[in-house]
Amino acid sequence: MSAKVILPAGWPRPKGYANGVVASGRMLFIAGMIGWDAQGEFHSDDFAAQARQALQNVSDVLREAGGVPENIVRMTWYVTDKREYLAAAKDIGKAFREIIGAYNAAMTAVEVTALMEDRAKVEIEVTAMLP
Repeated sequence: MSAKVILPAGWPRPKGYANGVVASGRMLFIAGMIGWDAQGEFHSDDFAAQARQALQNVSDVLREAGGVPENIVRMTWYVTDKREYLAAAKDIGKAFREIIGAYNAAMTAVEVTALMEDRAKVEIEVTAMLP
């Protein structure tokens, strides 16, 4: 996979994501992952803990397809409470660095009124480009 982060001239580098990514390779689309384990069980109602589990689920699917976190080019985060997300930002950032690593994906975060699973607080959808 080849990827290039796009940053228009004169724009400051965004914190925690890229404005755009140009990539080539095989595309992998990962469905929205929530904060439950492989057996569909939640272990916490804490926002940061659910985000960590959702990121781990993304990583597990990615690795099963033969990819690595560096192959992620786009992430969309759906959160049920913007303030809770922002309050947990430090712990989410730590989990992101530990599980995913670099912040080179184009990212969007959207507050929604609910997710399909009642206990879910965050859902993360990913596009990756595999070599």
